[in-house]
Amino acid sequence: MHDFDLLRASMVTSQLVSRGISDRRVLEAMARVPREAFVPPAEAAHAYEDRALPIGEGQTISQPYMVATMTQALGLSGSERVLEIGTGSGYQTAVLAELARDVISIERRPALAAAAVDRLRGLGYADVQVIVGDGSLGHEAGAAYDAILVTAGAPRVPEPLKRQLADGGRLVVPVGPPDGQTVHIVLRQADRFVEVAREGCVFVPLVGAEAWPE
Repeated sequence: MHDFDLLRASMVTSQLVSRGISDRRVLEAMARVPREAFVPPAEAAHAYEDRALPIGEGQTISQPYMVATMTQALGLSGSERVLEIGTGSGYQTAVLAELARDVISIERRPALAAAAVDRLRGLGYADVQVIVGDGSLGHEAGAAYDAILVTAGAPRVPEPLKRQLADGGRLVVPVGPPDGQTVHIVLRQADRFVEVAREGCVFVPLVGAEAWPE
């Protein structure tokens, strides 16, 4: 048997704190969310390893450090309305739900979306809204968002997502070719957008009308 509580605590210390994750709320959220519940049973023993893991349908659950650094970049205080693009297994969704007031997540694969909903509900994240759709278009009906997080690599920053940001809101998105991207942070200031490129990363492609073709 694996002591997942111990493994989770070790992950926070050895993979996150040691690499510069300093937001106390992010660290506490990562220490609470049971990553082993968001991977296939065959992968549970590897849940807290420093790497991405397969979750089916060619998709992955992101490396814990990448989840933490992208979440930290959003600068969440607890009052925000957040849009997530790419629900996947729901792990990043759960972390956001620990940190924000409202979370809407979009997943283009119905089977993954349905499984994520069941998983999130079972763990008590009943208020998260998961929608099946094209994440590259965002979700206009719920805008404006204080924060938008994209968990797949886009060829460029999708314009609909920028437009759906609230004034002062932040968009975090991996941008670049399928074999490697850079995390971009976009800050909206009225009708002006300030964009900064951060660390390198590798995500599965964001597929959609404003991203990569299917």
